[in-house]
Amino acid sequence: MADTMTTAKAELVDLAQRRMRTAIPDNGWTIRQKLALTCRILFDAGHDSGLAGQITARAEQPGTYYTQRLGLGFDEITEDNLLLVDEDLEVLDGEGMANPANRFHSWVYRARPDVNCIIHTHPPHISALSMLETPLVVSHMDLTPLYDDCAFLPSWPGIPVGNEEGELISAALGDKRALLLAHHGMLVATGGVEESCTLAVLFERAARLQLLASAAGRIQEIPEALAREAHDWTSTDKRSQANFGYYARRALRAGHGDALSVAGARTEGGV
Repeated sequence: MADTMTTAKAELVDLAQRRMRTAIPDNGWTIRQKLALTCRILFDAGHDSGLAGQITARAEQPGTYYTQRLGLGFDEITEDNLLLVDEDLEVLDGEGMANPANRFHSWVYRARPDVNCIIHTHPPHISALSMLETPLVVSHMDLTPLYDDCAFLPSWPGIPVGNEEGELISAALGDKRALLLAHHGMLVATGGVEESCTLAVLFERAARLQLLASAAGRIQEIPEALAREAHDWTSTDKRSQANFGYYARRALRAGHGDALSVAGARTEGGV
């Protein structure tokens, strides 16, 4: 006999969230491992653009973060070749140098204490949308994690190695989790690697759907109240962990096991 067929929607939402908190276990990956896996996940999702783009995550010491080495593509990043740098991009651990464009990450981390992972890439559909100087439009249920959570920067400051871009980007991002940069690419800044990775994958899909829909006709708005409800429903730590776990397993099955050390490859459920 079913007991919830007359239960109100709000109660069912709460029940489902409580069940997810216990049914979906935390993964055992380190920050380095999650960053390396994210690089491989985004490579397969079409986010690579040669050596353009950066992925960073706060490290254990204040004012430091992990990032990839300049000269390596996303498909070459491993947990062992990541760099530890300070806010001046001085390498504290590892070989080589960080991408000079990482400078704006330091600005975002300073402006947003709640942010622990930043992803900046130039995937094709987001880049195409940025060329039109068009903000992201969210009009589909799957894309609601980005509803009213994606800012738009209409100006392009040129090469991204100065402090000017750091000021510009951190101000444009505000309190949002995502940012579309005209004539440039995208930025995702969230509280964790799993969340940033999930949102970055979704961001490129959202841009692709927007270009497809706008080519066919006028995109219709979705009701604000329902969109906000869906945003909050999907924007939880457990959903991010579940999404990331799936993307990571898929990347490992696709041959990206070299992203992890031998010990690291055994961390998540024997994958």
